[in-house]
Amino acid sequence: MRLARIVLSVALSACGTAALAQADYPHRAIRIIVPLAAGGNVDLVARTLADQVSKSLGQPVLVENRPGASSLVGTQFVAKSAADGYTLLAVANTFATVPLIVASPGYDPLKDFTGITLTCLVPQVLVVNPGLPAQSVKELVALARSQPGKISYASSGNGSTGHMAAELFNRQAGVTMLHVPYKGNSQALIDVIGGQVAMMFDQVSTSTPQIKAGKVRAIAVTSLARSPLLPEVPTVDEAGVPGYEDITFNGLVAPAGTPRDILVRLQQAVAKAVSDAELTKRFIERGVELKASSSPEDFSDHIRAEFEKKGRLARDAGIRAE
Repeated sequence: MRLARIVLSVALSACGTAALAQADYPHRAIRIIVPLAAGGNVDLVARTLADQVSKSLGQPVLVENRPGASSLVGTQFVAKSAADGYTLLAVANTFATVPLIVASPGYDPLKDFTGITLTCLVPQVLVVNPGLPAQSVKELVALARSQPGKISYASSGNGSTGHMAAELFNRQAGVTMLHVPYKGNSQALIDVIGGQVAMMFDQVSTSTPQIKAGKVRAIAVTSLARSPLLPEVPTVDEAGVPGYEDITFNGLVAPAGTPRDILVRLQQAVAKAVSDAELTKRFIERGVELKASSSPEDFSDHIRAEFEKKGRLARDAGIRAE
């Protein structure tokens, strides 16, 4: 009996300590690991929201870039971190898709992490070299059907957002096009402009300046609603491929086992930040829609749905990492 009382006392003490730590959260700086190089949308959104969340939580929120190996370096680091809410991971679509195409990713997005919140949505746009004889989705589909496997499209690599968007287009439009993978998005877009490759799916935020300059022609956007940056450009859905949708998302996740009340505090802080009208307007002008999930569970469900959808696509298209 005495031993049982001691064990129970230790257990209650541990629970009390954990509860106190959660109630006191945060009492020190929080790190957001960006598993990519500085400068892209994931990095920019993370840094902007870090400043806003810091004000809400009353503690510094620091952004640390840990790029390498298709985001694996930073992602694996956070997967092995303590589940205490002080080390978070900024993610995009590839967080869910890389484990589908890499033999040993070193993490499971559904088992090793738990969702906190969505942070933004970025539609892609289908752009073509101005010399391509296709002015619309229907004309592009007709052209691709007349030349199976000959119309080329660029991407920033196997399993990238642009590659997945194009393969989804292939399947839903009933066409076959030639994939030309690059080691980065910038060179891919340069070669579409130069005519070495016919087309690509690119984020609206990076292609819009080239569209406005007439260096590429926008055929359609991948969201179900038109982009405020390109209101004259139809969606793929309305332009001839019903039901097509492929949107890049950014979000925040934490190591599995992080207490829910900590996840909720973080989700609420991000929701407050993205409700700022001036901040939202500033990002809309870049083609980025700031948006928070309704709950941590909602974002976990979003990741699971993306994992399942892209898993089917990767299997059907035989997509594997180089």
